[in-house]
Amino acid sequence: MPKISVVIPVYNGEKTIQETIESVLTQTFTDFELIIIDDGSSDRTVEIIEEIIKKSIKKNLDQRIRLHSFPNKGLSATRNRGIRRSKGDYIAFIDADDLWTPDKLAAQYLALQNTPTAAIAYSGTSRIDEHSKTLYNIPLTNLRGNLYNYLLLRDIVGSGSNPLIERQALLDMGDFDESLWAAEDWDMWIKLSSKYEFIDVPLHQILYRQSPRSMSSQISRQERETLKVINNAFVKAPANLQYLKHYSLINVYICLTFKCLEESPNPQKGKKGLELFIKLLIKSLTSHPVIIRRRITWKVFIRLIVVAIFPPKYVVKILNRLPHLYDLSSFFDNMINHP
Repeated sequence: MPKISVVIPVYNGEKTIQETIESVLTQTFTDFELIIIDDGSSDRTVEIIEEIIKKSIKKNLDQRIRLHSFPNKGLSATRNRGIRRSKGDYIAFIDADDLWTPDKLAAQYLALQNTPTAAIAYSGTSRIDEHSKTLYNIPLTNLRGNLYNYLLLRDIVGSGSNPLIERQALLDMGDFDESLWAAEDWDMWIKLSSKYEFIDVPLHQILYRQSPRSMSSQISRQERETLKVINNAFVKAPANLQYLKHYSLINVYICLTFKCLEESPNPQKGKKGLELFIKLLIKSLTSHPVIIRRRITWKVFIRLIVVAIFPPKYVVKILNRLPHLYDLSSFFDNMINHP
């Protein structure tokens, strides 16, 4: 029986699936099975995976890969199908456009072995572009132990491609919520943190791909589904933690506003960003006015106006003339870990 089951959910991932599979097969930790769940792809995804499997078997290189194909049902259902077909003591997911550094599984497995009270290990995340070039590193949280309060405030794990999870802990929590079409991973981390401890690996080992096709770029859907997660979580949260809901909403609107700016200039995204920015200011006015007083907040506002008003080619020229508007990463400094 393998120690770890790695699950790759994939839908129309022909451009990135091979690189993702390679990032798993080149792990320094080798006692794992790789379960690929195809969610009804209509491109060359299945053909590419079958060719990888065929070559691996022919060269007697790798017997650990299994492919299962199903009608399209969404990311949560695809992850659940992978869990049900897994055999490992631990389970890790990686989306079909993300990558891992070679030591990811080894470091997280070691962290869990060295911390018997923890059931989930997570690492730092780097953002990469469509060509797998690193854009920036998301700051490490350095948080461990009981993270329920922190995860009610924001998704400090970052993505479904990040954690290594004790199998029994995942089974105890039940399936990923198949009614959610975004933020389903944050929903699961909140559930897990209500019962189990986390351990952090202070290394950037998750390479999260940022592309116009990624679910994270679908801002309106992300807002709607994330608000569902927050509402569901606080229905179950104890009375003494209900005050955190307001701060959780502030964090959501900081993240969504930033998402409108981190990709190529787009007037539609700029207008949506302004709408989200106004919601952020309203949420912040009474309980967290420090956001409004910070210079970075108004840099974000000016850039949103530029993106919303001008055609993309002019936006690039304007931003080149005003380089101080380019670096908005410190906007994340406004994220609330704990009020």
